[in-house]
Amino acid sequence: MADSTRPTPVFRHLDDLDVPWQAVKSQRNADGTTAHVWEKWLAFSPDPQYLSLYARYDPGMIVRRHGHNSPHIVFVLAGDLDVGGHACPAGTHIELPDGAAFGPIVAGPEGATLFEVMMGDPRSWGDDPQAFHAALAERGAEPLPDPPLEFPAWLEDLRRHWA
Repeated sequence: MADSTRPTPVFRHLDDLDVPWQAVKSQRNADGTTAHVWEKWLAFSPDPQYLSLYARYDPGMIVRRHGHNSPHIVFVLAGDLDVGGHACPAGTHIELPDGAAFGPIVAGPEGATLFEVMMGDPRSWGDDPQAFHAALAERGAEPLPDPPLEFPAWLEDLRRHWA
């Protein structure tokens, strides 16, 4: 007999209408097109804090070197990334212990699809802005302002600190 006092599983599917794709980072490419990092936040919990997400990087998208305020797992499902000089094709698993930074991240010519889990506060911090600006300059890209996001009420959006 099932114990009705226990939590129950939550099932999500990528086409669930209540889990929209959100642009979380944007850049203007050398050819004038815009590229984004897109995320679907599949599970976002306040207690204990964790975030599980599905991400798509548009081709050539560049993300600054950064870490998160928690342990973080990244699994490349499709496409490829260059992560701080490390080739990360489909099938690559990246483990980031709490306090570890990675990047800059550059999506390959086909982009990349990722599954990620942050086991604690998912907000990020950055370092080595020179490496980010060098990666942008090498490709003739420029960062655009962060798109607006719907954060849970219990979590403050700190991205303005990186503007």
